[in-house]
Amino acid sequence: MANPLQDQLLKAGLIKKQKLDAAVRQQNRQKDGKAPPPPPSEQVNAQKLLAERAERDRALAAERNAQARARELQAQIRQIIETHRLKREGELAYRFEHEGKIKSLLIDDAQRKQLAKGSLVIVAFDQGYELLPRAAAIMISERGGTLAVDHAGTPQKSDSSPDDDYYSQFVVPDDLMW
Repeated sequence: MANPLQDQLLKAGLIKKQKLDAAVRQQNRQKDGKAPPPPPSEQVNAQKLLAERAERDRALAAERNAQARARELQAQIRQIIETHRLKREGELAYRFEHEGKIKSLLIDDAQRKQLAKGSLVIVAFDQGYELLPRAAAIMISERGGTLAVDHAGTPQKSDSSPDDDYYSQFVVPDDLMW
């Protein structure tokens, strides 16, 4: 043996003689320029096809998982609304704007006051609207649901004009009846 490291490894029993000979042959091939023959083109094409299929399958699985997650969140929102909705037994028409249209909901005076304070919110549900307590509305917002009316969470307009500054001294109550 010409390599002292190989001799030491062989004497220590860390490698076997067959593995050492195979490694020497491999190094000699590389020195001589004899590389192992390239794989046939059929095998390369098959590997590419398998890789493309695997990638497509991963993309489809990710899409299916995303759709399943969206359906799961919608089902959770539906369940929260169905379990926490309040009965509306009033004769007062509470009007609010949702998606650019004026909508109306019959509520009683106590519910109107709670809506004005922000302890109740209105949520779009199926073809109508439901009253929910604030805790249920928070759960719905966490799951990506949208609230139709939330007086406690309405964002204030940031751009102010001179007219806004003047009219800010005249406070309009939230529970103003139309």
